[in-house]
Amino acid sequence: MTYQLNKRFKMFTLNSNEKLAVEMAELLGCELGKCSVSKFSDGEIQIHIEESVRGSEVFVVQSTSYPVNENIMELLIMIDSLKRASARNINVVIPYYGYGRQDRKARSREPITAKLVANLLEAAGATRVLTMDLHTPQLQGFFDIPVEHLFGVPILTHYFEQKGLENIVVIAPHNGSIGRARKMAKLLHAPLALIDKRKLEENDNETFFVIGNVEGKNAIIIDDLIDTAETITLAAKALAENGASSIYAGCTHPVFTDQAFEKIEMSPIKELVVTNTIELPNENVTGKIKTISVAPLLVEAIDRIHNEKAVSPLFE
Repeated sequence: MTYQLNKRFKMFTLNSNEKLAVEMAELLGCELGKCSVSKFSDGEIQIHIEESVRGSEVFVVQSTSYPVNENIMELLIMIDSLKRASARNINVVIPYYGYGRQDRKARSREPITAKLVANLLEAAGATRVLTMDLHTPQLQGFFDIPVEHLFGVPILTHYFEQKGLENIVVIAPHNGSIGRARKMAKLLHAPLALIDKRKLEENDNETFFVIGNVEGKNAIIIDDLIDTAETITLAAKALAENGASSIYAGCTHPVFTDQAFEKIEMSPIKELVVTNTIELPNENVTGKIKTISVAPLLVEAIDRIHNEKAVSPLFE
């Protein structure tokens, strides 16, 4: 597909997900803008934009994944640089929005850091945010600028459709993932089941109960992100104990900390499908993990924003 970009269009990337940005530039048929990111001896970040952006519509690609604070600072400094260089519009493409899990006060005297990051992006000069699978959709309301919120479920669903699995059941590994699992179940014309996590006694470890019939079925666990992999691997174990014939899993954001790769490798999960919103370290990837690209979806959204076409068809 050929995209129509006018002379005002420019796209830059920083350090968090350069491979994704390069793939996006290739699909768009454009060159990535020239900029350099360096550090002073004390660790302060310095950014230099090496071409004119005056009057341009700029897209900056940067996931705020590990190292989260450094990547956020890079993005904020880049936005400020573009604003002071007289860019007309500054669209930040954040495939993975860090701090998204801190979206409310769960206890007294806690911050709402997801809102703080939104404030920082706006104060720096961002004019639009393009992101994927926020931890909760309500995070869009933390911004007073347009937010285009894309979803990973259709991409993951398409992958599982191509595998030709039969007798499928879609699994929500916790209450917060029910909406996502319901959408996949609808697209696959499959039933839905839920993992209920609770403590039977005050001092007991959490027990995983399967609500729904999974016996003899191909189970697909779906979530927005996987961090330590504790929840998804324990859910897979519960499904195996309840007679699931095979267990697959999928998520949009592979955060993967705290020996997550080892837990996945040792689990009953046959295959885990993730997207490249976060760049994986190749030396730690288990053979069970399959990565699919979100570049075509992000590129389609960028084209629609740039050419002032509706983005809403991408949400359906």
